[in-house]
Amino acid sequence: MKKGIFAFLLLAFCAIFTVTGQSNSKNPVHTGSWKFEAPYAPEGFTSGTIDVKFADEKYSTSISFPVSGYSLTGEKAKMEKDTLTFTVYVEGQEVVVHLNPDGDKKMTGKAVYFEGEIPLTLTRQEASK
Repeated sequence: MKKGIFAFLLLAFCAIFTVTGQSNSKNPVHTGSWKFEAPYAPEGFTSGTIDVKFADEKYSTSISFPVSGYSLTGEKAKMEKDTLTFTVYVEGQEVVVHLNPDGDKKMTGKAVYFEGEIPLTLTRQEASK
């Protein structure tokens, strides 16, 4: 009887950790449309929209700068721990973006390029109804 109870508890314990591990690996907190502000970026790149999608077990990203008219597709999007990282090429220059959730409606991060780092603040955009 004790072996049966122990086996049941062990099985339940393993199931809980398996489900927890799976939910963390897909972290949907990052997905959606995000308005970003980057006040220290060069003119024309200080605000815009970042779209993050998760499909077929991988992330995809795009970034739009309405003032400059650029719309770029992110490359090499990946999730490590709680940080979403992707790369875009702006005017031929590689920019690596790192984003971390700050609750459900905000993210903070940085854009790293050859001249340094630019802090980013993102706010989730509400879906159109």
